[in-house]
Amino acid sequence: MMPGILAIDSSTEACSCALIKDGTVSETFEIIPRQHAKCLLPMVKNLLSDHSLDFNDLQAVAYGQGPGSFTGLRIAAGVTQGIAFAANIPVIPVSTLAALAYQVKNEQEQAIVFSALDARIDEIYWGMYASHPGSMVLLGKEELCKPELLPEHLQQEGSTFVGVGSGMHYFDRMPEKFRKHLSIIKSDLYPRAGIIAQIAETYFIDGNFQTPEMVHPVYLRDKVTHS
Repeated sequence: MMPGILAIDSSTEACSCALIKDGTVSETFEIIPRQHAKCLLPMVKNLLSDHSLDFNDLQAVAYGQGPGSFTGLRIAAGVTQGIAFAANIPVIPVSTLAALAYQVKNEQEQAIVFSALDARIDEIYWGMYASHPGSMVLLGKEELCKPELLPEHLQQEGSTFVGVGSGMHYFDRMPEKFRKHLSIIKSDLYPRAGIIAQIAETYFIDGNFQTPEMVHPVYLRDKVTHS
């Protein structure tokens, strides 16, 4: 029997939670800007109640670790840590940029994915991911920069990749030599707890989890905005 894992994310305007058990994912997802603090925990409790579960029935809790909204990441981290301490279960951090990239994995097999989120103040969070059987592998590291300062040649000449996430709203400001590599753009995708749950399940099975004390958001910048 596969583990029962709760996943939560509030890194953007979207707020979501999901339960994965025996390979089946149930998700609640809403676009509710600035309402995460009020809505996230009730959303989680309703999801578990719908499956006749409580926190003590879980084997782990996963969360969107970032990058993303400063306030949203802190909310998800706080809820995750509280649940994990209360139920004495491990936590599983999952990159929000990876969660974006995974959303196009099934329809873009063997693709390179440019995953990007709007970081406010004229910057984007971004990472390049390569699709491999059963996983998306980060190429290099996740970074923060102005769209104009993206590296012009992230891939070999002639190669193309898929651009996903709210950071693609800055497409027109990206270097021309970078833009020409983008074959598909999906700017309307958000990190989702359902995807985070699927990633977390593989991490859990491989033994990649942490104690509740180790919960911490990833901001990618020293100066943060309360978005």
